[in-house]
Amino acid sequence: MTEESNRISLSDIRPKLELKGTVKRIELAGAVIDVNAEADALLHISQIKSSRVKNVGDVLEEGKEVTVWVRNVDAQKGQLSVTMIKPASVSWNEIQVGQVFRGKVIRIEKFGVFVDIGAERPGLVHISELSSDYVNSASDVVEKGAEIEVKVIGLNRKKNQIDLSMKALAAPAKVEEDETEEKLPTAMELAFKRAQTRDEKVEAEINKKAAHRSEQREEIFKRTLQHLENQ
Repeated sequence: MTEESNRISLSDIRPKLELKGTVKRIELAGAVIDVNAEADALLHISQIKSSRVKNVGDVLEEGKEVTVWVRNVDAQKGQLSVTMIKPASVSWNEIQVGQVFRGKVIRIEKFGVFVDIGAERPGLVHISELSSDYVNSASDVVEKGAEIEVKVIGLNRKKNQIDLSMKALAAPAKVEEDETEEKLPTAMELAFKRAQTRDEKVEAEINKKAAHRSEQREEIFKRTLQHLENQ
């Protein structure tokens, strides 16, 4: 089995994938990194460090082992670009309103707290979104370094702002009914009962009169028979 056959196929490489490599060649605009893939990776000078790098040779040297992350890959063109700046675990196009994240409180201010959810910038939980109850100070609810669950309630991609909430995740209080307390009837139920009682009384009166008339007819019928028998 040849060395080439052991190399990673570009079709199996995805953005943000972490790779170990060796600096193969240094150039003015960056460096060529061997990451054991079908094609060498290109590392631009702007992707070596977060701060500005004037000279690639001041930071890298040929033969040096480095950790890189995939920025872009084009298997058809055989192109692979990488970065030494660790990418955010959550990119802006992946964040949506309504999503829930577990993050770390990195700063507390009077107006709220900043939470790192793995995005390019931390999100803000305004003091009014910390709890359903009144909050006098954010430090009364959370402390720096604490891990909390938050829900995305607003997103401004142009300003790179993420609005978060802890209050939105609080379960609504359940109102339990007292089963021993007798439930009061509604006005409609009372009206129906009155109408039902009235109808029952009317029906009873009608049945009573009908029974009386039936008795009268039966008595007349008996007398008529007796009269015919006596003739």
